[in-house]
Amino acid sequence: MTDQAVDKGGARRSAPTATGDRFLGRTRELKELRADIERAGLDTIAGRKAPRARVLLIAGRPGSGRTALAEELVRRVAADYPDGVLRARLAEPDGTPVPVERTARDLLTALRLPTPAGAAADDLTHALRTALAGRRMLLLLDDAPGAEEVDVLLPDTPDCLAVAVSGGPLTGISDVRPCTLGGLDTKSAVELLARFTGSVRITVDPRSAETLAEVCQGQPAALTLAGGWLAARPQVAVSDLAKRLHADPEDGTALARVLRFVHDDLPGQAARILRLLCLAPAGLVDPHTASSLAGCSVDTARTTLDELARHGLLHVVESPLPQYEIPGCLHPMLWALAESQERSGELQLARARMLERTVRLLQSCRAITETDNPQARERLQALPRELRFPSPRAAADWLRIRRPALLAAARAAVADGELDTLARRLMSQLVKAMAAHFGTQAAAPDLYGVHRLVLDVAVRRHLPREQAAALLNLGDLDAQTGRTADALVRYRSALDAGRRANDPYATGRAMESVGGAYQELGDYERAADWFGRALAERLARGERAEAARLYGRIAGAHTYAGRYGEALRAWRAAVSGHRKNGDVAAQARALSELARVQEYAGRPEESLATCQEAVEWARRAEDARLQAALQLRLADTLERLGDSTAASLHRSAAERMLGEESPVPSTPDSDPEHGANAYEIRSASGED
Repeated sequence: MTDQAVDKGGARRSAPTATGDRFLGRTRELKELRADIERAGLDTIAGRKAPRARVLLIAGRPGSGRTALAEELVRRVAADYPDGVLRARLAEPDGTPVPVERTARDLLTALRLPTPAGAAADDLTHALRTALAGRRMLLLLDDAPGAEEVDVLLPDTPDCLAVAVSGGPLTGISDVRPCTLGGLDTKSAVELLARFTGSVRITVDPRSAETLAEVCQGQPAALTLAGGWLAARPQVAVSDLAKRLHADPEDGTALARVLRFVHDDLPGQAARILRLLCLAPAGLVDPHTASSLAGCSVDTARTTLDELARHGLLHVVESPLPQYEIPGCLHPMLWALAESQERSGELQLARARMLERTVRLLQSCRAITETDNPQARERLQALPRELRFPSPRAAADWLRIRRPALLAAARAAVADGELDTLARRLMSQLVKAMAAHFGTQAAAPDLYGVHRLVLDVAVRRHLPREQAAALLNLGDLDAQTGRTADALVRYRSALDAGRRANDPYATGRAMESVGGAYQELGDYERAADWFGRALAERLARGERAEAARLYGRIAGAHTYAGRYGEALRAWRAAVSGHRKNGDVAAQARALSELARVQEYAGRPEESLATCQEAVEWARRAEDARLQAALQLRLADTLERLGDSTAASLHRSAAERMLGEESPVPSTPDSDPEHGANAYEIRSASGED
């Protein structure tokens, strides 16, 4: 999961905890880091200007407070970087590196820059470096697994500064001196405890507080858990906890021992919920996630999550909806607890419950947008109250806020390999919900990733129909972003998959898409040939409306190739087809295109007559814009024929129809008949 934000003031999206807002300790480390910013780099010493952003490295084991120190440094120096702060987390909660493509895409989105669907990592990182070249920004790169993940994101300008947080050195990046963290000093560690317990409990027994800080090895995460435990038990002395932890015979880090103690002391249900939170996608939890994982009510889950947050076991995410984040340092330990105390079958069942709940929430999220669909309203009312959204706006907000977790859930479900049926349903509903609320264009980068996951499952499960659907959707997105050659490969693969599935819709769509790709590549002969194959499929199935539309695409390919005789025959067939189907608007558009080709072919009188006929049909279709465009075409034709008076009358008519302020296209040349395929989403599982 990549978590980023652009913040002009330098303050991070808050994750409030019981520790308060004031930063503790690390005076020496902050002084060294500030000095390191001012220190001349190796290139500068050699007389050359530094070619790239300086990198400051804060290294330490999870739980050492390394991220908090990085945030404090960013807060203190943010004023020197007026273009703001970019943040990215470079590893998943389980330590898996986040793909560079995803990180670069999220950072570009934070900068409000375009991120074409399916763009390669190299293209995205190049776009990021180009965008940062003219800015003075801070980059906070958290949980960096290695030098490679940091290096590829570095701006090619010394005006930016990168602060990297990692568990060890970043070998391979020049001029980086790590600031390695140990524990807090005793005074700061005791003060951190006092924030939970209050000063009185510390003042009456300062020696025990120092002992507890020593047992926790000064690690902020361990001290936070110990302080949270004491805060929940005001009658317990600090010395009691210090003794109990000191007597713990178990090996492991101080944080692991304190977590195990706190976990074992929780009520049974709360302890089980805490363990199962290691399954939460992207480490982000809301009451529905916790409820489905543990099989308890949403109210119980919400109460438990609040209690765990008070214990310091979760961070509260600042959000309009209740949402919590599992501290990254606790994730591997919670996973170890879950594996030791839960049967593998129960863990898989918890995953399945969570995915099923997510599917139903997505169904509800989509259904609330279908206000004119009685069946959708009926399905919505059949859902339990806690799964229904009060309004479309609330559903859209939930989808936006939970987007990182929903995408992570899809990736995890596919990677699991044992829950493919649920994974397919989840991806199908996720695509539909995002398209309904955000639109296919805005959601295209996310949809591209989901369609690739659908393809992975379809290949693994030998599902050719779903392979064809995913390949068609991916091909459409490739075509929309200018990767026509890649789109052509996908469309041909989709055709093969559609034939294996004996799916006439997929094969027809694929043939037409292959034709569209060839047309975009300028191979009009092949384009017309493939459109003709698709036409034969439609005619064989009696799909007259689609056949009429395909006649128009064939005519368009012939027009581009300059074969006007064949284009005229195809446009006449399209006009005839639309007339038989009773589609007046389509008939008017086809006639307008026929008139255009007649003019190209040097037949102005025929073009004039056809255009006049098209105007009449556009009037019957009540298409004022097409009428106006045709009137302008008539004016142009009449000008060429030498009748300037009639031409002026037609231009005046066009102005009256749309008004002088309305933009009027000069000719209706951009006709849907030869545009790119409309982006059409096919359900991965075939469910509604």
